Amino acid sequence: MNDVDVLVAGAGPIGLTAAIELRRRGVRVRIVDPLLDPPQYAKAVGIQPRTLEVFESMGVLEPILDAGMEMRGQLVYVNGSEVSRIDLSTPDDVPFRFHLLPQYATERVLRDRLTDLDAEIERGVRVSAFEQDVDGVTVTLADADGGETQVRASYLIGADGAHSTVRKGLGLSFEGGAFAEQYMLGDVAVDWSMPRGYAIRAMHQAGDGTTDDLLVCIPLPGRGRYRMSMLVPDELAIGETSGGDGVAHGFEGTRTPELSHIQAVVDRLSPEPATVSDMRWSSVFRISHRIVDSYGRGRVFVAGDAAHIHPPTGAQGMNTGVQDAHNLAWKLALAVDGVAAPGLLDSYDLERRPVGEEVVGRTVRDAREGIGTDSTDVDFVTRREAQLLISYADSPFTAGSTVPGTPSAPRAGERAPDAAGLGRESVNHPLRLFSLLGGVDHSLVLYADATSGAEDVAVLEGLAAEITAAARGHMTVHVVAAPTAQVGSTDLPLLRDTEGLFAAGYRPDGSTAFVIRPDGYLGYRGPLDDAAAVLAYLRATFA
Repeated sequence: MNDVDVLVAGAGPIGLTAAIELRRRGVRVRIVDPLLDPPQYAKAVGIQPRTLEVFESMGVLEPILDAGMEMRGQLVYVNGSEVSRIDLSTPDDVPFRFHLLPQYATERVLRDRLTDLDAEIERGVRVSAFEQDVDGVTVTLADADGGETQVRASYLIGADGAHSTVRKGLGLSFEGGAFAEQYMLGDVAVDWSMPRGYAIRAMHQAGDGTTDDLLVCIPLPGRGRYRMSMLVPDELAIGETSGGDGVAHGFEGTRTPELSHIQAVVDRLSPEPATVSDMRWSSVFRISHRIVDSYGRGRVFVAGDAAHIHPPTGAQGMNTGVQDAHNLAWKLALAVDGVAAPGLLDSYDLERRPVGEEVVGRTVRDAREGIGTDSTDVDFVTRREAQLLISYADSPFTAGSTVPGTPSAPRAGERAPDAAGLGRESVNHPLRLFSLLGGVDHSLVLYADATSGAEDVAVLEGLAAEITAAARGHMTVHVVAAPTAQVGSTDLPLLRDTEGLFAAGYRPDGSTAFVIRPDGYLGYRGPLDDAAAVLAYLRATFA
């Protein structure tokens, strides 16, 4: 037996997500980070609706909501005049809206959750080298005093940022480029009258329409607090990259902006006279756009900034990384347990790298042209920015039939919709499907349509038993029944689609079996009378 099942390099939000998800499944985890203290800067501040769904599954939703605030929209000013206003909302079928929380607060919530799961971050410790073989990975750990130790892990996850040691050790390429512009950030208070929860984007444009001065203010929890970003003045410009690897991304430079630097830009561009104060931190930063040629090789994987970096436009970076870790962790847990089918771990790269490629390309375009300039469909743009449209429909680890004549029915590989308005015996208030799915194992939802009767109960229960056995016990089961379905005698957990919202969201074609993966994606859909098809799907996931 190896010393540990999985070693995680990096204790930012991506590494913490991976460690939490692994610990929830009983995996032995070590997580290391070279920083002696947690960073206290607001690198990432936006949390997408899809990530809130992930956080609900992880058991951290309430503290995330308590510590943050809603992102309500954006006001855009050009040469002192308001030119547009964007009001953010999500459709009624989506449980959450856009949220704002500084990264250091997000990390604090995740650290607390990890502690609850009996794991702690080893600080002042970094991965300096590793070698893998068919049975595991031998990792060299270096501490802050220069000492080295070796640990044997079954798997290694590199969530160690844009200058990732794990990525370099794997020999992965990291192709892309860098923006010529340099920026500065500051976490400050401002005394203006702008509406709460709205980002402010103020620009100066020359006569030919080019932008030569820029101020972007993202609201933060707290009275009048914002993370402000702007072009860097010449005296703060930086030369060589701090990582020594040619990757010009993130916080760099030895000089930090002072309050006067930020005030000068506010004086030039603010929509109204305003004074900034109480600066918590500031930095100069650069933006690159790069992606690896593979998200993993053998027993070693990369996630988050170690795999992809890009402009912060639309708050896609941390959220994409969290979902990288969420996708990888359940697959690793099955591999550690010895029940993963051959090729399941390869599906991490197969499913997540196309997502990374799309995000890198889109954020580069959005940084230059603006969010949503490629589409006039507001609902599409909102869902895409909220990361609700990510699809693994082409993955061989999803399968199932489509619904003839119903193009809006979610396909296997797409995000599983939530469904509110569910009824249950002994419960007075309506329930949500997502709140009932634990997110640790796969979930089987058997929909009994209005024609179902007592004679169908044995079919439901027999199919549930077959599927649970095929999933090696890693399956929870619920029956969702149409209001008039006569299946009340089943021993399976029974929910009533009292308000018809499950049927509206899932569009079942008669009585239907749905398998929802632990990461919240629909793995399979098909008719209840085709047990062979769902069992064939499960054989691609479970050994």
